[in-house]
Amino acid sequence: MIETLISSKTRIKLLLKFFLNEKNTSYLRGLEQEFGESSNSIRLELNRLEQAGMLSSELKGNRKYFRANTAHPLYNEVHRLIMKHVGLDRIVEEVVERLGKVKEVYLSGRFSKGLNSEIIDLIFIGDIDKSYLIRLVEKVEKLVKRKVRYLIFSDAEFKCSTLKEKEHLLLLWKEDE
Repeated sequence: MIETLISSKTRIKLLLKFFLNEKNTSYLRGLEQEFGESSNSIRLELNRLEQAGMLSSELKGNRKYFRANTAHPLYNEVHRLIMKHVGLDRIVEEVVERLGKVKEVYLSGRFSKGLNSEIIDLIFIGDIDKSYLIRLVEKVEKLVKRKVRYLIFSDAEFKCSTLKEKEHLLLLWKEDE
C-alpha cells in the first residue's frame, strides 16, 4: 500500500524506524548496518526528512542521532499511516474490543524497534479469553497478511516479569481508568 505513495524504499524504512515508535533514535552508520544499504542513499533521505522538519537531530560526540519530530504538525498523521501500513490499527480495533478485561496491549519485537517484519509480536495484559483470541488472530492474520504472535499476562504477572525487551515495548492500547 505505502509503496504506491512513496517510491523510495529507503524513505519507507526510515518512516517505519522513526514513526512506528517515537522513542527510536539512530545514526547514519547504524542505519546503514540495519538496512543493509549504502550510506549515501540513507543520508539523502535523512537530510530530506530533517529539512522537512519530520526528523530532528542531536549531536552526541561525532555521531548525529535522528528521531521523529513529534512536534511536527503531520507527525500524528504519518504515525497513523505507518500503523495502518503495518496493520496494527486493525489488530487493536478487532481484538481488544471483544477479548474480555484487557488492561493494556503492547507491541514488542522488531516492529517496536521500528524494523519491518512479517511477524507482529503483541503482549496482552489482563483477563483474556484465550480461545476467542486464537480465532481473532487467525482472522487478523488474513486481513493484514502478517503472522501475529502473542503473550498473555495477568496484571500481577506483568508487573513481576523481567522481559528482556521491556524497554522496547510500545504501548498500543490502555484501558480507560
